[in-house]
Amino acid sequence: MADPLGWDGYEVSLARARERTGTDEAVVCERAKIGGHEVVKIRFEFGFLGGSVGTGTGALIERAFDEAHSHRLPVVSLLSTGGTRMQEGVPALRQLQRIARGLALLREEGLPHITVALHPTTGGVWASLGADADVVLAVPGAQVGFAGRRVRPERYADDPAYTAENQYAAGYVDELVTEDALADRLEVWLGLLTGASRDRPADLPRALGALDPTRDGWHSVQRARSVGRPRADAYLDDHFDTRVHLRDGADGGVLCGIGSRGGRPVAFAAQTGTATTPEGFRTATRLIRLADRLGLPVLTLVDTPGAAADPAAETAGAGNAIAGLFGTIAAANVPITTLVIGEGGSGGALALCSTDRIWLTPDACFTVIAPELAAGILKRDPEEIPALAGELKPRPEDLLALGAIDGIAGSEPVTFVR
Repeated sequence: MADPLGWDGYEVSLARARERTGTDEAVVCERAKIGGHEVVKIRFEFGFLGGSVGTGTGALIERAFDEAHSHRLPVVSLLSTGGTRMQEGVPALRQLQRIARGLALLREEGLPHITVALHPTTGGVWASLGADADVVLAVPGAQVGFAGRRVRPERYADDPAYTAENQYAAGYVDELVTEDALADRLEVWLGLLTGASRDRPADLPRALGALDPTRDGWHSVQRARSVGRPRADAYLDDHFDTRVHLRDGADGGVLCGIGSRGGRPVAFAAQTGTATTPEGFRTATRLIRLADRLGLPVLTLVDTPGAAADPAAETAGAGNAIAGLFGTIAAANVPITTLVIGEGGSGGALALCSTDRIWLTPDACFTVIAPELAAGILKRDPEEIPALAGELKPRPEDLLALGAIDGIAGSEPVTFVR
């Protein structure tokens, strides 16, 4: 129904919008090529009644999703919209449910969706087709947010909260991309999201630090805590030819993204040596769920003294975030490979670990609890901490003898076969 409310002058406005833009509706949906990748593209036309969604718009978007299903194609949506079309009332508003259903079916089919927030991207379209995408890109300087400029209080008219930069800082946008670089960045993301090899595990990175065995348990813990030891960035740079990152909006202690090694995409979640926050665990959960949907093998790099234990972490739901990650890894159907590259501190480290493929570098350790904390619980004197560290059996050699890990990494990467 083109004019469900019989809104005075609406049909004239539609005719003018069609004449001005050369399009029949506020979106143009088509098959397109981005680099070497064929996609279904949903492009909003802001000049058509502010890129607003009406009943006809929802029907076109639904057909675009059907096209993607039929031909097994990724979807790229380019948003420039003020939200839902008020002249069509609630029938237009309910198109957001239609969009949400289409996205849910797309996920069930394991097809990726990348959205780009252009200026402006607000209202229900941002809250459905935009923010719920697998990967969200945005153009610097764009107005991006649920509340559009004309509906928020006047005192917030120029507030930076409603910008692409703020959405990026908060973790709701994965990458800021200028318009002239957009085609190239979309090509990179599409190459990493669509080259799945579900059955083959990720290669094991080579060890970059010391390769000699440690003298004892306390030496192992101290070496794993060394400031000069190679960290996640060094391992990711060495292992991948290129990589992109998903945002978590804060320094959650985990780098998450997708890398390419020899043309093969692999999802990664890498702890950075700090205490992992709830935000870090939730970003890792998002990454592994995305990889599982798209059939990407996963590599996790473990390096943390443990989960953040301050009041802010508890308020943010540390236990819930860790539980969510444990459950996601347990349920994943893609192979997950884990390399502990530093300190493996208790459950905060184990939460990122594969259930069936865990290796340690020679300069790493893994403990059920930090020796200092164990001493406190057992009421041991501080001078007993080194001996207690040995009793915890944290060395790679100890863990291998216990059957708790699968191996110790060497100076060359290891290629696994299923």
